[in-house]
Amino acid sequence: MSRVFLTWAVTHSVKEVQREDGVLLFIIAWTVTEIIRYSFYTFSLLNHLPYLIKWARYTLFIVLYPMGVTGELLTIYAALPAVRQSGMYSVTLPNKYNFSFDYYTFLILVMISYIP
Repeated sequence: MSRVFLTWAVTHSVKEVQREDGVLLFIIAWTVTEIIRYSFYTFSLLNHLPYLIKWARYTLFIVLYPMGVTGELLTIYAALPAVRQSGMYSVTLPNKYNFSFDYYTFLILVMISYIP
């Protein structure tokens, strides 16, 4: 899922999840991934790519990818009770546009979409 979505629409919007372990998990995974990625790009542009950076770029994803996905799913799961109780970002019928949207159900569908 998009980092913007998870950061704004879940973590920022649902204050109850901001202290959950899942947030720490995905933040660490994202941060380490970006440090490795941009170090790799920088050293590649300088035509001096250390073996350790190359190794980290193509090996650590084995740990970082599942770590990030787990953190994201735990964060969304932790947000579900608060979203259901508050009706956050949901639109109910009847309304002017004859349209409804349930953010709680949307979050569940997002979680299901992680299944390969």
